[in-house]
Amino acid sequence: MKKGEKREILIRLLRYTKPYRKFIILTLLFALLSILLSLLTPVLIGKAVDYIVGPGAVDFLQIKDIIFYLLLAIGGSALFQWLMTYCTNRLTFQTVKDLRKETYGHLNKIPLKYIDSNSHGNIINSVVNDIDIISDGLLQGFAQLFSGIVTILGTIVFMLSIHITIGMVVIVLTPLSLFVAAFISKRTYNKFTEQSKIRGELSGLIEEMVGNQKLIKALSYEERSIDRFKEINQRLKECGVKAQFYSSLTNPCTRFVNGIVYATVGVVGALFAIQGRITVGLLSSFLSYANQYTKPFNEISGVITELQAALASAKRVFNLLDVEPEASDELLLDQVPCDGRVTIANVDFSYEKDKPLIKDLNLSVLPGQRIAIVGPTGCGKTTVINLLMRFYDTDRGNIYVSDKDIKDMKRKTLRSMYGMVLQDTWLFEGTVRENIAYGKEDASLEEVKAAAKAAHAHSFIKRLPNGYDTLISEDGSNISQGQKQLLSIARVMLTKPPMLILDEATSNIDTRTEIYIQKAFDQLMKGRTSFIVAHRLSTIKEADKILVMESGKIIEEGRHEELLEKGGFYAKLYESQFVVTQ
Repeated sequence: MKKGEKREILIRLLRYTKPYRKFIILTLLFALLSILLSLLTPVLIGKAVDYIVGPGAVDFLQIKDIIFYLLLAIGGSALFQWLMTYCTNRLTFQTVKDLRKETYGHLNKIPLKYIDSNSHGNIINSVVNDIDIISDGLLQGFAQLFSGIVTILGTIVFMLSIHITIGMVVIVLTPLSLFVAAFISKRTYNKFTEQSKIRGELSGLIEEMVGNQKLIKALSYEERSIDRFKEINQRLKECGVKAQFYSSLTNPCTRFVNGIVYATVGVVGALFAIQGRITVGLLSSFLSYANQYTKPFNEISGVITELQAALASAKRVFNLLDVEPEASDELLLDQVPCDGRVTIANVDFSYEKDKPLIKDLNLSVLPGQRIAIVGPTGCGKTTVINLLMRFYDTDRGNIYVSDKDIKDMKRKTLRSMYGMVLQDTWLFEGTVRENIAYGKEDASLEEVKAAAKAAHAHSFIKRLPNGYDTLISEDGSNISQGQKQLLSIARVMLTKPPMLILDEATSNIDTRTEIYIQKAFDQLMKGRTSFIVAHRLSTIKEADKILVMESGKIIEEGRHEELLEKGGFYAKLYESQFVVTQ
């Protein structure tokens, strides 16, 4: 990353601190007061040393006053240091909270295409780990960086006021310390950037492995997943060791240079004291300042190392924030009467530009019709659903609902017209009642129970430890897969949308329960336009129209009996499921 890009990232990050300027001002003020008081300490100690002339020649009254002021200076410096730290923490955590909130909010606005095409673990890593690194490295280092710079400048002023010649010796040697710190930190950034990237890769692998443990065990993939983990982890270790090695050089190297500065001040000051050009007390003050002067260089070098890691993480977070969100639909239609009429006109779509999927798709659906979509895996069935819900936008052509182009209405308005039950169920950590009422949060318990009864879920819910108040774990592991599906069906039955999308909605349910669910669906689908994606053809016999898709095109269309009479693709597909060969 070039210097200009680093500067842009830093400026962009600091913009998030604008709402908390008062903490910045207070931090700077308290830091300044703390440093000024700490810089007074060597002067007071030096004066006390000058009052100790020798045995029997100690001015205890003057030393007593100096000790009083010394205690005030030390106590005041400690108090302001605490206040500075408090303000810095408030500034840091408020800023990071806003950054994480914006990042999470942005995830809900970016196209589904980005989520589908990027590692989920990598995205999670950006929202969680990278922002933590920004907090620890960049924002927390703000106060240390400011304190260090003020300490260096203040110490120089005090040293020059005591003795210009010795002060100039320190100033002349300063660039050596800066050069060493800059030389090393410049070479650490690339390693920290690479480390952050590999960490995201590792998080993505872990997220995939943990989320698909059953599949991994079923296919005996454990050894291969461990090998993949070891390979990425080895790269992370090697990169991390190098990054830490380079960064750890900064502190001892600057300490070595600082030791040279301290020794030089001691030697030159001692020669001047022997010549009577400076008192012993002032020399002790000078040595204290020399020690105090060199400490910030060590702290700043450490901060610079953390800055490298923080800037690398900030770049990843900003890359996520820079993903173009879905086009705003604020000015589009908010309320559209839905009669259930759907028209797909001349639609083309592909997930990748060089791999066309759907070509010139046309479909006209009348209100209340049941449309079944069947076909081999990868033919475009689920893609049609994604286009109807506008999870993806068409490359060409238009989709109309109630004679209104779906691109002219708000996405929320469009999606509220559909009730979806998918093959992959999704439940969140909460009660059974909360999960059913997810699409209608103000639903009463009686409405929830009615929806559960319609979905034939009421009986198993009653057998749960706390009935409708039973807490479901995050992954729903305390109920069966079929029970999850029933709750998902109940969720749709509660909202009673004008149109339905059923994508293998009964795939995880036993045959007996499926019969009851089909009856419930028949009742629910009355008067509602319904799109049914199915592999089990027994569930779509009563459909008003069956679309047979292959390679993104509708190759057959008609009712169940008509398609069987044609003896085409659908007939062969049906026979493969129900006709037993002798």
